[in-house]
Amino acid sequence: MLFSLSFHECAHAWMASRLGDQTARLEGRITLNPMYHADPIGTLLVPALIIFGPFVGFNFFSGILIGWAKPTPVITRNFRKIVRDDNLVTLAGPASNLVLVLLAFVTLALVSIAVPGGRELVRSILLGGLAINTPSGLQATVILAFLAIEVNLSLFFFNLLPIPPLDGSHLLRNTLPYNAVQQYDRIPIWVSYLFMIFVGGYILHLLIGPAEAILFYALVHI
Repeated sequence: MLFSLSFHECAHAWMASRLGDQTARLEGRITLNPMYHADPIGTLLVPALIIFGPFVGFNFFSGILIGWAKPTPVITRNFRKIVRDDNLVTLAGPASNLVLVLLAFVTLALVSIAVPGGRELVRSILLGGLAINTPSGLQATVILAFLAIEVNLSLFFFNLLPIPPLDGSHLLRNTLPYNAVQQYDRIPIWVSYLFMIFVGGYILHLLIGPAEAILFYALVHI
């Protein structure tokens, strides 16, 4: 989770630097070190609630681990084409999570195809078990790849929700007329948090399940 969030924010910072805004680079945000990206609420509190919440009846994100990091600073006036470049910087974050999903999927596919007994190992772990007489390092790699797919698919869809301050809100804001932008910017942060918790969880369940099913079906039938 920490690596995925750091990779996500690093992608924002890297893209902003490529497009002419060096603000994030000068703050040391082009790094995978989570210390530069951690947010007390999004990186610590929310994931903790999701992990331990079911013990006290909090089940809105059951089976989904999401969160967010400290927003990457971007000064859009440094871009040549403000709206286009701002959208590219925004999309770099979710795209980075898809890259991690792809890398994890390729890892599982290679294990299935190239490693003796790999197909059975992947299927066994997919069903929640472990394979007997299989090197523990290989099993750990497969488990980590499955977790990477689940976490990064969650982050991909979560960050595209049009709820401030998530990435999807920047994309939506760039399409709104001026007066609507003024109203949109006045949405209180506590309202955003409520939407993330009570609406976001429901939407994510609708999106993540089918996406994982397609990927896992492809793995089983490689």
